Amino acid sequence: MSEAYNKLIDKNKAWAIEKKDTNPDYFTKIQLPQKPPFLYIGCSDSRMPLDTYTQTDPGQLFVHRNIANQVSLTDINFLSVLEYAVNVLKVKHIIVCGHYQCGGVEAAYSNKAEGLVGNWVNPIRDLVLKFDDELNNIKDRHLRLNRLSELNVMKQVENLYKTTIVQRALEANPDQFQIHGWVLDLSNGLIIELDMPHERWLRKGLVKPEWLE
Repeated sequence: MSEAYNKLIDKNKAWAIEKKDTNPDYFTKIQLPQKPPFLYIGCSDSRMPLDTYTQTDPGQLFVHRNIANQVSLTDINFLSVLEYAVNVLKVKHIIVCGHYQCGGVEAAYSNKAEGLVGNWVNPIRDLVLKFDDELNNIKDRHLRLNRLSELNVMKQVENLYKTTIVQRALEANPDQFQIHGWVLDLSNGLIIELDMPHERWLRKGLVKPEWLE
């Protein structure tokens, strides 16, 4: 076994002992049925554990992560997570969270992603083409990619409104949950909440689903 792997196991043991010493009921409470208020849809990037940035405990976040935080309308894995979070767990908030310095976003922008990853991030490439003028007006490449990360989050939030899961839930109860779009700035650890036209996307989704356009 490698030293890094052994250290991982040792840290787990130390953490478990510390938790039990400071709070004897900690693991008893964790075993209770989960009732998380948040569904978190984030990037698989190893620098993106949201519980660290928000100081949340186990049981508060129901999590789905993939490369470049995509909300894919054909991904059964994602749709199953969304359906369970909305219809069974009854989450109160759905968060799509991207981040600056995202490798998937940069690969799509540079058109360097290959194989399955290339297929996966191709929707971001479509965003590059759609917002070509806006992005090209940003002279600094670093800031340009940051903006593309924001546009990517906005697109994924829009995609959420296109799912029948979200449409049916909000049609039955408009106040069941709220949807948020975040970008994490890795340079300072702060979350940026993006301003988006939720009402327009909601009306479009409920009145005229994508498959009828």
